[in-house]
Amino acid sequence: MYEPQHRVAPGFAVREAQDDDWPQMWSIIRDVITAQETIPYDPGMSEHDARRMWQLPAPARVVVAADDRQVLGTANMYANRQGPGNHVASGTLMVAERARGAGVGRALTTDMIDWARRSGFAAVQFNAVVDTNTAAVRLYESLGFVTLGVAPGAFRHPSQGNVGLRIMWLDL
Repeated sequence: MYEPQHRVAPGFAVREAQDDDWPQMWSIIRDVITAQETIPYDPGMSEHDARRMWQLPAPARVVVAADDRQVLGTANMYANRQGPGNHVASGTLMVAERARGAGVGRALTTDMIDWARRSGFAAVQFNAVVDTNTAAVRLYESLGFVTLGVAPGAFRHPSQGNVGLRIMWLDL
């Protein structure tokens, strides 16, 4: 099993998610999806449905950026499609509001890229990066991702109206 330990900041690391991490993971997921600013998930999603959607079984992978007590972010990663598309990885990551700007997103994304390379994927594709999520777009671009296209108006932002969703790609 591949288990990297990317350092986020002193005292924090990216590690495999454990069952007892779920309450903190759910708190982050709930806050991100109910804000309706960065992730195109149903803001009314139940905890049960969120857990089923997020905690995918192997060969998918679920990680957290955490110290001994606090989960600061989480990511899941998996084959983007089944069958002929299973050579391209995908995933989603979410960072607690209190931890944004501290390197958590970068550590989670770097971990995902490393996992995808070691797992033999040819690329990583993010299917729906909200165009107004400039911090994520800048982060992904700094790691080598390119925007393949933008679906104009595909995301209903609560304050900015209909904005685009990017498809972002990284060749491995």
